[in-house]
Amino acid sequence: MEEIEERWYFDLKGSKEAAEGAGIREMDSGEKRLNELGYKQELRREMTLFKTLAISFSTMTLFTGITPLYGSSLRYAGPASVVWGWVVVTFFTWFVGIAMAEICSSFPTTGSLYFWAAHLAGPKWGPFASWCCAWLETIGLIAGIGTQAYAGSQTLQSITLLWTGTNKDGGYFAPKWLFLCMYIGLTLIWAVLNTFALEVIAFIDIISIWWQVIGGMIIVIMLPLVALTTQSASFVFTHFEMSSETTGISSKTYAVILAFLVSQYSLYGYDAAAHLTEETKGADKNGPIAILSSIGIISMFGWAYILALTFSIQDFNYLYDPMNETAGAFVPAQILYDAFYGRYHSGTGAIILLFIIWGSFFFGGLSITTSAARVVYALSRDRGIPFSSIWRKIHPKHKVPSNAVWLCAAICILLGLPILKIDVVFTAITSICTIGWVGGYAVPIFARMVMPEQNFNPGPFYLGRASRPVCLVAFLWICYTCCVFLLPTLYPIRWETFNYAPVALGVALGLIMIWWVFDARRWFKGPVRNIDSPYDKSEHF
Repeated sequence: MEEIEERWYFDLKGSKEAAEGAGIREMDSGEKRLNELGYKQELRREMTLFKTLAISFSTMTLFTGITPLYGSSLRYAGPASVVWGWVVVTFFTWFVGIAMAEICSSFPTTGSLYFWAAHLAGPKWGPFASWCCAWLETIGLIAGIGTQAYAGSQTLQSITLLWTGTNKDGGYFAPKWLFLCMYIGLTLIWAVLNTFALEVIAFIDIISIWWQVIGGMIIVIMLPLVALTTQSASFVFTHFEMSSETTGISSKTYAVILAFLVSQYSLYGYDAAAHLTEETKGADKNGPIAILSSIGIISMFGWAYILALTFSIQDFNYLYDPMNETAGAFVPAQILYDAFYGRYHSGTGAIILLFIIWGSFFFGGLSITTSAARVVYALSRDRGIPFSSIWRKIHPKHKVPSNAVWLCAAICILLGLPILKIDVVFTAITSICTIGWVGGYAVPIFARMVMPEQNFNPGPFYLGRASRPVCLVAFLWICYTCCVFLLPTLYPIRWETFNYAPVALGVALGLIMIWWVFDARRWFKGPVRNIDSPYDKSEHF
Protein backbone atom coordinates (compact mmCIF):
# COMPACT_ATOMS: atom_id res chain seq x y z
CA MET A 1 0.00 0.00 0.00
CA GLU A 2 2.83 2.40 0.90
CA GLU A 3 4.55 1.59 -2.42
CA ILE A 4 1.35 2.47 -4.33
CA GLU A 5 0.96 5.76 -2.46
CA GLU A 6 4.62 6.61 -3.03
CA ARG A 7 4.39 5.79 -6.76
CA TRP A 8 1.19 7.88 -7.03
CA TYR A 9 2.94 10.82 -5.37
CA PHE A 10 5.92 10.74 -7.69
CA ASP A 11 3.72 10.24 -10.78
CA LEU A 12 1.65 13.29 -9.75
CA LYS A 13 4.76 15.30 -8.99
CA GLY A 14 6.29 14.27 -12.31
CA SER A 15 3.16 15.22 -14.24
CA LYS A 16 3.12 18.64 -12.57
CA GLU A 17 6.77 19.20 -13.37
CA ALA A 18 6.19 18.09 -16.95
CA ALA A 19 3.21 20.43 -17.26
CA GLU A 20 5.21 23.34 -15.86
CA GLY A 21 8.07 22.52 -18.22
CA ALA A 22 5.70 22.56 -21.16
CA GLY A 23 4.35 25.95 -20.08
CA ILE A 24 1.01 24.54 -18.91
CA ARG A 25 -0.20 26.12 -15.68
CA GLU A 26 -2.46 24.44 -13.13
CA MET A 27 -6.00 25.78 -13.43
CA ASP A 28 -7.30 27.75 -10.47
CA SER A 29 -10.47 26.33 -8.89
CA GLY A 30 -12.32 29.61 -9.45
CA GLU A 31 -11.27 29.68 -13.10
CA LYS A 32 -12.38 26.09 -13.55
CA ARG A 33 -15.83 26.91 -12.25
CA LEU A 34 -15.94 30.03 -14.43
CA ASN A 35 -15.26 27.89 -17.50
CA GLU A 36 -17.99 25.47 -16.46
CA LEU A 37 -20.41 28.40 -16.43
CA GLY A 38 -19.42 29.25 -20.00
CA TYR A 39 -17.04 32.17 -19.55
CA LYS A 40 -13.37 32.60 -20.43
CA GLN A 41 -10.80 33.82 -17.94
CA GLU A 42 -10.09 37.30 -19.34
CA LEU A 43 -9.12 39.27 -16.23
CA ARG A 44 -5.91 38.87 -14.27
CA ARG A 45 -6.47 36.43 -11.39
CA GLU A 46 -3.88 37.83 -9.04
CA MET A 47 -5.81 39.19 -6.06
CA THR A 48 -5.33 37.47 -2.72
CA LEU A 49 -7.98 37.01 -0.06
CA PHE A 50 -6.49 39.91 1.92
CA LYS A 51 -6.70 42.34 -1.02
CA THR A 52 -10.27 41.31 -1.81
CA LEU A 53 -11.26 41.67 1.84
CA ALA A 54 -9.57 45.07 2.08
CA ILE A 55 -11.42 46.45 -0.95
CA SER A 56 -14.73 45.02 0.25
CA PHE A 57 -14.23 46.60 3.68
CA SER A 58 -13.32 49.91 2.04
CA THR A 59 -16.50 49.81 -0.06
CA MET A 60 -18.71 49.25 2.99
CA THR A 61 -16.82 52.03 4.84
CA LEU A 62 -17.07 52.74 8.52
CA PHE A 63 -18.02 56.41 8.52
CA THR A 64 -20.11 56.96 5.40
CA GLY A 65 -23.06 54.93 6.65
CA ILE A 66 -23.19 55.70 10.35
CA THR A 67 -22.11 59.35 10.51
CA PRO A 68 -24.80 61.11 8.42
CA LEU A 69 -27.80 59.24 9.88
CA TYR A 70 -26.60 58.89 13.48
CA GLY A 71 -28.11 62.19 14.64
CA SER A 72 -31.56 61.66 13.14
CA SER A 73 -31.74 58.05 14.34
CA LEU A 74 -30.68 59.09 17.86
CA ARG A 75 -33.41 61.73 17.96
CA TYR A 76 -36.22 59.31 17.12
CA ALA A 77 -35.93 57.03 20.14
CA GLY A 78 -32.74 57.75 22.07
CA PRO A 79 -29.41 55.91 22.41
CA ALA A 80 -30.66 52.43 23.33
CA SER A 81 -32.55 52.05 20.06
CA VAL A 82 -29.50 53.03 18.01
CA VAL A 83 -27.06 50.85 19.96
CA TRP A 84 -29.23 47.73 20.02
CA GLY A 85 -30.57 48.46 16.55
CA TRP A 86 -27.07 47.83 15.21
CA VAL A 87 -27.05 44.42 16.89
CA VAL A 88 -30.48 43.45 15.53
CA VAL A 89 -29.69 44.59 11.98
CA THR A 90 -26.32 42.81 12.10
CA PHE A 91 -28.07 39.58 13.07
CA PHE A 92 -30.32 39.64 10.02
CA THR A 93 -27.55 40.92 7.76
CA TRP A 94 -25.69 37.68 8.46
CA PHE A 95 -28.54 35.74 6.82
CA VAL A 96 -28.25 37.89 3.68
CA GLY A 97 -24.47 37.55 3.68
CA ILE A 98 -24.55 33.77 4.15
CA ALA A 99 -27.11 33.36 1.34
CA MET A 100 -24.97 35.48 -0.98
CA ALA A 101 -21.80 33.63 0.03
CA GLU A 102 -23.32 30.32 -1.04
CA ILE A 103 -24.33 31.76 -4.42
CA CYS A 104 -20.93 33.40 -4.86
CA SER A 105 -19.20 30.08 -4.20
CA SER A 106 -21.23 28.47 -6.97
CA PHE A 107 -21.06 31.42 -9.40
CA PRO A 108 -17.70 33.22 -8.97
CA THR A 109 -18.30 35.72 -11.79
CA THR A 110 -17.51 39.44 -11.92
CA GLY A 111 -21.08 40.27 -12.94
CA SER A 112 -22.19 38.84 -9.58
CA LEU A 113 -25.82 39.89 -8.95
CA TYR A 114 -26.66 40.35 -12.63
CA PHE A 115 -25.18 36.99 -13.62
CA TRP A 116 -26.42 35.16 -10.51
CA ALA A 117 -30.00 36.20 -11.21
CA ALA A 118 -29.83 34.97 -14.81
CA HIS A 119 -28.32 31.59 -13.92
CA LEU A 120 -30.51 30.88 -10.91
CA ALA A 121 -33.83 31.93 -12.47
CA GLY A 122 -33.47 29.56 -15.43
CA PRO A 123 -34.00 30.07 -19.17
CA LYS A 124 -37.61 31.21 -18.86
CA TRP A 125 -37.25 33.82 -16.11
CA GLY A 126 -33.51 34.46 -16.33
CA PRO A 127 -33.68 37.47 -18.70
CA PHE A 128 -36.37 39.19 -16.61
CA ALA A 129 -34.52 38.46 -13.35
CA SER A 130 -31.24 39.82 -14.72
CA TRP A 131 -33.08 42.87 -16.14
CA CYS A 132 -34.59 43.71 -12.75
CA CYS A 133 -31.34 43.02 -10.92
CA ALA A 134 -29.23 45.13 -13.28
CA TRP A 135 -31.58 48.11 -13.07
CA LEU A 136 -31.93 47.94 -9.27
CA GLU A 137 -28.15 47.84 -8.95
CA THR A 138 -27.79 50.76 -11.38
CA ILE A 139 -30.31 52.88 -9.46
CA GLY A 140 -28.69 52.01 -6.13
CA LEU A 141 -25.18 52.87 -7.28
CA ILE A 142 -26.11 56.18 -8.93
CA ALA A 143 -28.04 57.26 -5.84
CA GLY A 144 -25.06 56.06 -3.79
CA ILE A 145 -22.96 58.78 -5.41
CA GLY A 146 -25.52 61.28 -4.15
CA THR A 147 -25.38 59.98 -0.57
CA GLN A 148 -21.61 60.45 -0.49
CA ALA A 149 -21.83 63.91 -2.06
CA TYR A 150 -24.51 65.06 0.40
CA ALA A 151 -22.80 63.67 3.51
CA GLY A 152 -19.43 64.98 2.33
CA SER A 153 -20.94 68.44 1.86
CA GLN A 154 -22.54 68.26 5.30
CA THR A 155 -19.19 67.40 6.87
CA LEU A 156 -17.46 70.17 4.92
CA GLN A 157 -20.16 72.60 6.06
CA SER A 158 -19.37 71.73 9.71
CA ILE A 159 -15.60 71.96 9.18
CA THR A 160 -16.01 75.44 7.65
CA LEU A 161 -18.25 76.55 10.51
CA LEU A 162 -15.85 75.40 13.24
CA TRP A 163 -12.80 76.68 11.35
CA THR A 164 -14.28 80.19 11.05
CA GLY A 165 -15.30 80.50 14.68
CA THR A 166 -18.36 78.25 15.44
CA ASN A 167 -22.01 79.22 15.22
CA LYS A 168 -21.77 81.13 18.53
CA ASP A 169 -18.76 83.19 17.54
CA GLY A 170 -19.78 84.35 14.09
CA GLY A 171 -18.58 81.33 12.10
CA TYR A 172 -19.76 80.91 8.54
CA PHE A 173 -22.59 78.41 8.08
CA ALA A 174 -23.01 77.56 4.39
CA PRO A 175 -26.57 78.36 3.15
CA LYS A 176 -28.55 75.96 1.01
CA TRP A 177 -27.36 77.37 -2.30
CA LEU A 178 -23.71 76.97 -1.31
CA PHE A 179 -24.43 73.51 0.11
CA LEU A 180 -25.83 72.54 -3.30
CA CYS A 181 -22.69 73.93 -4.96
CA MET A 182 -20.55 71.73 -2.67
CA TYR A 183 -22.73 68.73 -3.59
CA ILE A 184 -22.38 69.45 -7.32
CA GLY A 185 -18.67 70.21 -6.95
CA LEU A 186 -17.88 66.85 -5.33
CA THR A 187 -19.90 65.02 -7.99
CA LEU A 188 -18.03 66.80 -10.79
CA ILE A 189 -14.61 66.16 -9.20
CA TRP A 190 -15.36 62.44 -9.02
CA ALA A 191 -16.54 62.46 -12.65
CA VAL A 192 -13.39 64.27 -13.83
CA LEU A 193 -11.10 61.87 -11.95
CA ASN A 194 -12.97 58.89 -13.34
CA THR A 195 -12.60 60.29 -16.85
CA PHE A 196 -8.99 61.42 -16.94
CA ALA A 197 -7.14 59.90 -13.98
CA LEU A 198 -7.80 56.18 -13.69
CA GLU A 199 -4.21 55.54 -12.53
CA VAL A 200 -4.68 58.10 -9.76
CA ILE A 201 -7.90 56.37 -8.67
CA ALA A 202 -6.05 53.06 -8.30
CA PHE A 203 -3.55 54.76 -5.98
CA ILE A 204 -6.33 56.54 -4.07
CA ASP A 205 -8.11 53.21 -3.49
CA ILE A 206 -5.04 51.95 -1.63
CA ILE A 207 -4.99 55.11 0.50
CA SER A 208 -8.73 54.70 1.14
CA ILE A 209 -8.32 51.25 2.69
CA TRP A 210 -5.77 52.41 5.25
CA TRP A 211 -7.63 55.70 5.78
CA GLN A 212 -10.70 53.73 6.88
CA VAL A 213 -8.80 51.33 9.14
CA ILE A 214 -6.39 53.77 10.80
CA GLY A 215 -8.82 56.69 10.91
CA GLY A 216 -11.54 54.49 12.37
CA MET A 217 -9.28 53.20 15.11
CA ILE A 218 -8.10 56.74 15.97
CA ILE A 219 -11.65 58.04 16.39
CA VAL A 220 -13.00 54.99 18.23
CA ILE A 221 -10.11 55.00 20.71
CA MET A 222 -9.44 58.73 21.06
CA LEU A 223 -12.97 60.17 21.33
CA PRO A 224 -14.00 58.53 24.64
CA LEU A 225 -10.54 59.23 26.10
CA VAL A 226 -10.69 62.92 25.19
CA ALA A 227 -14.28 63.49 26.38
CA LEU A 228 -14.20 65.19 29.77
CA THR A 229 -17.12 63.10 30.99
CA THR A 230 -18.74 60.02 29.54
CA GLN A 231 -22.29 58.78 29.71
CA SER A 232 -23.19 55.88 31.98
CA ALA A 233 -23.73 52.39 30.64
CA SER A 234 -27.39 52.60 31.64
CA PHE A 235 -27.83 55.71 29.47
CA VAL A 236 -26.13 54.11 26.47
CA PHE A 237 -27.77 50.69 26.64
CA THR A 238 -31.17 51.33 28.26
CA HIS A 239 -32.18 54.98 27.80
CA PHE A 240 -35.20 55.47 25.54
CA GLU A 241 -36.23 59.02 24.69
CA MET A 242 -38.57 60.26 21.99
CA SER A 243 -38.58 63.76 20.51
CA SER A 244 -42.18 63.96 19.38
CA GLU A 245 -42.16 67.75 19.39
CA THR A 246 -39.46 67.86 16.68
CA THR A 247 -40.15 64.67 14.69
CA GLY A 248 -43.94 64.70 14.95
CA ILE A 249 -43.86 60.95 15.72
CA SER A 250 -45.76 59.75 18.78
CA SER A 251 -45.71 55.97 18.20
CA LYS A 252 -42.87 54.23 20.06
CA THR A 253 -42.82 51.35 17.58
CA TYR A 254 -42.58 53.70 14.63
CA ALA A 255 -39.84 55.68 16.33
CA VAL A 256 -37.78 52.54 16.95
CA ILE A 257 -38.22 51.43 13.33
CA LEU A 258 -36.84 54.78 12.13
CA ALA A 259 -34.00 54.60 14.68
CA PHE A 260 -32.86 51.37 13.00
CA LEU A 261 -32.40 53.12 9.64
CA VAL A 262 -28.81 54.14 10.42
CA SER A 263 -27.85 50.48 10.79
CA GLN A 264 -29.79 49.29 7.75
CA TYR A 265 -28.18 51.98 5.60
CA SER A 266 -24.68 51.12 6.84
CA LEU A 267 -24.66 47.33 6.58
CA TYR A 268 -24.48 46.61 2.87
CA GLY A 269 -21.86 46.84 0.14
CA TYR A 270 -20.24 43.49 0.96
CA ASP A 271 -21.14 42.34 -2.56
CA ALA A 272 -17.96 44.17 -3.64
CA ALA A 273 -16.10 40.94 -2.88
CA ALA A 274 -18.32 39.14 -5.38
CA HIS A 275 -17.53 41.72 -8.10
CA LEU A 276 -13.85 40.80 -7.76
CA THR A 277 -14.18 37.02 -8.01
CA GLU A 278 -12.78 36.73 -11.55
CA GLU A 279 -9.65 38.48 -10.29
CA THR A 280 -9.34 36.56 -7.00
CA LYS A 281 -7.35 33.38 -6.52
CA GLY A 282 -9.53 30.47 -5.43
CA ALA A 283 -12.59 32.71 -5.74
CA ASP A 284 -15.06 29.88 -5.14
CA LYS A 285 -13.60 29.65 -1.62
CA ASN A 286 -12.15 33.11 -0.98
CA GLY A 287 -15.14 35.04 -2.35
CA PRO A 288 -17.52 33.73 0.35
CA ILE A 289 -14.83 34.19 3.01
CA ALA A 290 -14.36 37.83 1.97
CA ILE A 291 -18.13 38.50 2.03
CA LEU A 292 -18.61 37.07 5.51
CA SER A 293 -15.38 38.54 6.89
CA SER A 294 -16.40 42.00 5.64
CA ILE A 295 -19.70 41.74 7.50
CA GLY A 296 -17.91 40.55 10.64
CA ILE A 297 -15.30 43.32 10.61
CA ILE A 298 -17.68 46.17 9.81
CA SER A 299 -20.15 44.86 12.41
CA MET A 300 -17.54 45.12 15.18
CA PHE A 301 -16.02 48.41 13.94
CA GLY A 302 -19.45 49.95 13.38
CA TRP A 303 -20.75 49.07 16.84
CA ALA A 304 -17.52 50.38 18.38
CA TYR A 305 -17.96 53.67 16.49
CA ILE A 306 -21.60 54.01 17.61
CA LEU A 307 -20.60 53.28 21.22
CA ALA A 308 -17.72 55.79 21.04
CA LEU A 309 -20.08 58.53 19.83
CA THR A 310 -22.83 57.67 22.32
CA PHE A 311 -20.60 57.36 25.40
CA SER A 312 -19.00 60.71 24.51
CA ILE A 313 -22.26 62.71 24.46
CA GLN A 314 -21.97 65.59 26.94
CA ASP A 315 -25.53 66.93 26.82
CA PHE A 316 -28.14 64.99 24.84
CA ASN A 317 -30.62 67.83 24.34
CA TYR A 318 -27.88 70.34 23.48
CA LEU A 319 -26.91 68.29 20.40
CA TYR A 320 -29.98 69.50 18.50
CA ASP A 321 -30.02 73.10 19.74
CA PRO A 322 -29.89 75.40 16.67
CA MET A 323 -27.89 77.85 18.81
CA ASN A 324 -25.07 75.41 19.61
CA GLU A 325 -21.58 75.57 18.06
CA THR A 326 -22.54 73.52 14.98
CA ALA A 327 -26.01 75.13 14.57
CA GLY A 328 -27.65 71.80 15.50
CA ALA A 329 -27.07 70.64 11.93
CA PHE A 330 -24.64 67.73 12.37
CA VAL A 331 -24.73 65.75 15.62
CA PRO A 332 -21.40 63.88 15.24
CA ALA A 333 -19.63 67.23 14.71
CA GLN A 334 -21.13 68.59 17.93
CA ILE A 335 -20.08 65.47 19.87
CA LEU A 336 -16.52 65.84 18.61
CA TYR A 337 -16.46 69.57 19.37
CA ASP A 338 -17.84 69.11 22.91
CA ALA A 339 -15.22 66.46 23.66
CA PHE A 340 -12.19 68.46 22.49
CA TYR A 341 -13.36 71.88 23.64
CA GLY A 342 -14.32 70.54 27.05
CA ARG A 343 -10.80 69.21 27.67
CA TYR A 344 -8.54 71.50 25.62
CA HIS A 345 -10.73 74.63 25.16
CA SER A 346 -10.12 74.30 21.43
CA GLY A 347 -12.05 72.77 18.56
CA THR A 348 -8.97 71.98 16.46
CA GLY A 349 -9.04 68.29 17.36
CA ALA A 350 -12.68 68.08 16.26
CA ILE A 351 -11.81 69.69 12.91
CA ILE A 352 -9.01 67.15 12.34
CA LEU A 353 -11.29 64.19 13.09
CA LEU A 354 -14.02 65.68 10.91
CA PHE A 355 -11.50 65.91 8.09
CA ILE A 356 -10.78 62.17 8.53
CA ILE A 357 -14.51 61.52 8.23
CA TRP A 358 -14.79 63.83 5.20
CA GLY A 359 -11.96 61.91 3.52
CA SER A 360 -14.01 58.72 3.86
CA PHE A 361 -16.92 60.35 2.03
CA PHE A 362 -14.59 61.60 -0.70
CA PHE A 363 -12.99 58.17 -1.22
CA GLY A 364 -16.36 56.43 -1.03
CA GLY A 365 -17.95 58.72 -3.62
CA LEU A 366 -15.01 58.27 -5.96
CA SER A 367 -15.23 54.46 -5.75
CA ILE A 368 -19.01 54.36 -6.15
CA THR A 369 -18.77 56.61 -9.23
CA THR A 370 -16.33 54.11 -10.73
CA SER A 371 -18.66 51.18 -9.97
CA ALA A 372 -21.80 52.96 -11.17
CA ALA A 373 -20.20 53.89 -14.49
CA ARG A 374 -19.13 50.28 -15.08
CA VAL A 375 -22.62 48.96 -14.38
CA VAL A 376 -24.14 51.53 -16.75
CA TYR A 377 -21.54 50.64 -19.39
CA ALA A 378 -22.19 46.89 -19.03
CA LEU A 379 -25.95 47.37 -19.25
CA SER A 380 -25.49 49.63 -22.28
CA ARG A 381 -23.59 46.87 -24.11
CA ASP A 382 -26.74 44.76 -23.82
CA ARG A 383 -28.87 47.72 -25.00
CA GLY A 384 -30.51 47.85 -21.59
CA ILE A 385 -30.43 51.67 -21.33
CA PRO A 386 -32.04 54.24 -23.66
CA PHE A 387 -29.53 55.64 -26.17
CA SER A 388 -27.17 52.78 -25.32
CA SER A 389 -24.92 53.56 -28.28
CA ILE A 390 -23.90 56.79 -26.52
CA TRP A 391 -23.30 55.42 -23.01
CA ARG A 392 -21.25 52.40 -24.10
CA LYS A 393 -18.64 54.48 -25.91
CA ILE A 394 -15.09 54.30 -24.57
CA HIS A 395 -12.85 57.37 -24.34
CA PRO A 396 -10.35 56.94 -27.23
CA LYS A 397 -7.34 58.03 -25.17
CA HIS A 398 -8.08 57.06 -21.57
CA LYS A 399 -10.01 53.85 -22.37
CA VAL A 400 -12.75 54.47 -19.81
CA PRO A 401 -16.56 54.62 -20.28
CA SER A 402 -16.51 58.42 -20.00
CA ASN A 403 -20.06 58.97 -21.30
CA ALA A 404 -21.39 56.55 -18.69
CA VAL A 405 -19.44 58.42 -15.99
CA TRP A 406 -21.03 61.74 -16.92
CA LEU A 407 -24.51 60.24 -17.23
CA CYS A 408 -24.20 58.99 -13.63
CA ALA A 409 -22.94 62.42 -12.51
CA ALA A 410 -25.81 64.23 -14.27
CA ILE A 411 -28.50 62.03 -12.69
CA CYS A 412 -26.84 62.39 -9.30
CA ILE A 413 -26.95 66.19 -9.62
CA LEU A 414 -30.65 66.06 -10.56
CA LEU A 415 -31.34 64.01 -7.41
CA GLY A 416 -29.70 66.74 -5.33
CA LEU A 417 -31.51 69.77 -6.77
CA PRO A 418 -34.37 69.57 -4.20
CA ILE A 419 -31.76 70.55 -1.55
CA LEU A 420 -32.86 74.15 -2.18
CA LYS A 421 -36.44 73.49 -1.03
CA ILE A 422 -36.70 70.18 0.86
CA ASP A 423 -35.21 69.40 4.30
CA VAL A 424 -35.12 65.60 3.98
CA VAL A 425 -33.20 65.28 0.72
CA PHE A 426 -30.57 63.04 2.28
CA THR A 427 -33.26 60.70 3.60
CA ALA A 428 -34.77 60.46 0.12
CA ILE A 429 -31.44 59.81 -1.61
CA THR A 430 -30.39 57.22 0.97
CA SER A 431 -33.77 55.53 0.55
CA ILE A 432 -33.32 55.29 -3.22
CA CYS A 433 -29.75 54.06 -2.78
CA THR A 434 -30.59 51.42 -0.17
CA ILE A 435 -33.69 50.10 -1.92
CA GLY A 436 -31.86 49.85 -5.24
CA TRP A 437 -28.65 48.34 -3.87
CA VAL A 438 -30.14 45.97 -1.30
CA GLY A 439 -33.14 45.24 -3.52
CA GLY A 440 -30.69 43.90 -6.08
CA TYR A 441 -29.62 41.29 -3.51
CA ALA A 442 -33.20 40.03 -3.23
CA VAL A 443 -33.51 38.86 -6.85
CA PRO A 444 -30.82 36.12 -6.87
CA ILE A 445 -31.63 35.14 -3.28
CA PHE A 446 -35.30 34.63 -4.15
CA ALA A 447 -34.35 32.70 -7.30
CA ARG A 448 -32.04 30.46 -5.26
CA MET A 449 -34.82 29.82 -2.75
CA VAL A 450 -37.43 28.69 -5.29
CA MET A 451 -35.25 26.84 -7.81
CA PRO A 452 -35.17 22.98 -7.79
CA GLU A 453 -32.27 21.85 -5.62
CA GLN A 454 -31.07 19.36 -8.23
CA ASN A 455 -30.42 22.24 -10.64
CA PHE A 456 -28.06 23.99 -8.24
CA ASN A 457 -24.39 23.14 -8.69
CA PRO A 458 -22.90 23.95 -5.25
CA GLY A 459 -19.44 25.32 -4.66
CA PRO A 460 -17.18 24.66 -1.66
CA PHE A 461 -19.40 26.85 0.54
CA TYR A 462 -22.73 25.00 0.55
CA LEU A 463 -25.57 25.30 3.06
CA GLY A 464 -27.33 22.07 2.13
CA ARG A 465 -30.78 21.78 3.72
CA ALA A 466 -30.28 25.08 5.55
CA SER A 467 -30.20 26.98 2.25
CA ARG A 468 -33.93 27.58 1.85
CA PRO A 469 -34.58 28.73 5.45
CA VAL A 470 -31.58 31.06 5.29
CA CYS A 471 -32.69 32.48 1.93
CA LEU A 472 -36.24 32.94 3.22
CA VAL A 473 -35.11 34.96 6.25
CA ALA A 474 -32.71 36.96 4.06
CA PHE A 475 -35.39 37.71 1.46
CA LEU A 476 -37.98 38.78 4.04
CA TRP A 477 -35.43 41.01 5.78
CA ILE A 478 -34.57 42.71 2.48
CA CYS A 479 -38.26 43.27 1.76
CA TYR A 480 -38.71 44.79 5.22
CA THR A 481 -35.66 47.03 4.73
CA CYS A 482 -36.95 48.31 1.39
CA CYS A 483 -40.37 49.04 2.87
CA VAL A 484 -39.17 51.05 5.88
CA PHE A 485 -37.01 53.28 3.69
CA LEU A 486 -40.18 54.41 1.92
CA LEU A 487 -41.78 55.66 5.13
CA PRO A 488 -42.11 59.37 5.99
CA THR A 489 -39.48 60.38 8.54
CA LEU A 490 -40.98 63.67 9.73
CA TYR A 491 -44.56 64.72 10.49
CA PRO A 492 -46.72 66.53 9.59
CA ILE A 493 -45.99 65.81 5.95
CA ARG A 494 -45.34 69.03 4.04
CA TRP A 495 -43.33 69.91 0.97
CA GLU A 496 -40.33 70.62 3.18
CA THR A 497 -40.50 67.22 4.91
CA PHE A 498 -41.77 65.06 2.07
CA ASN A 499 -39.76 61.89 1.38
CA TYR A 500 -39.81 61.88 -2.42
CA ALA A 501 -38.12 58.45 -2.68
CA PRO A 502 -41.41 56.54 -3.31
CA VAL A 503 -42.30 58.92 -6.16
CA ALA A 504 -38.84 58.83 -7.74
CA LEU A 505 -38.57 55.05 -7.45
CA GLY A 506 -42.16 54.50 -8.56
CA VAL A 507 -41.69 56.54 -11.73
CA ALA A 508 -38.29 55.02 -12.57
CA LEU A 509 -39.24 51.38 -11.91
CA GLY A 510 -42.62 51.86 -13.58
CA LEU A 511 -40.99 53.10 -16.79
CA ILE A 512 -38.45 50.26 -16.67
CA MET A 513 -41.21 47.65 -16.34
CA ILE A 514 -43.26 49.23 -19.13
CA TRP A 515 -40.20 49.15 -21.35
CA TRP A 516 -39.73 45.46 -20.51
CA VAL A 517 -43.33 44.51 -21.28
CA PHE A 518 -43.60 46.35 -24.57
CA ASP A 519 -40.10 46.02 -25.98
CA ALA A 520 -37.09 44.79 -24.00
CA ARG A 521 -38.40 41.27 -23.35
CA ARG A 522 -38.13 40.56 -27.08
CA TRP A 523 -34.36 41.12 -27.32
CA PHE A 524 -32.83 41.29 -23.84
CA LYS A 525 -31.50 37.81 -22.99
CA GLY A 526 -29.23 38.61 -20.06
CA PRO A 527 -25.54 37.70 -19.94
CA VAL A 528 -24.08 36.00 -22.99
CA ARG A 529 -21.55 33.17 -22.81
CA ASN A 530 -18.24 33.59 -24.56
CA ILE A 531 -17.28 29.89 -24.63
CA ASP A 532 -19.24 26.69 -25.05
CA SER A 533 -19.01 24.66 -21.88
CA PRO A 534 -19.47 20.90 -21.70
CA TYR A 535 -19.54 21.02 -17.91
CA ASP A 536 -22.75 22.84 -17.10
CA LYS A 537 -25.38 20.12 -16.88
CA SER A 538 -28.20 22.28 -15.60
CA GLU A 539 -30.86 23.88 -17.76
CA HIS A 540 -29.73 27.35 -16.78
CA PHE A 541 -27.74 29.86 -18.76
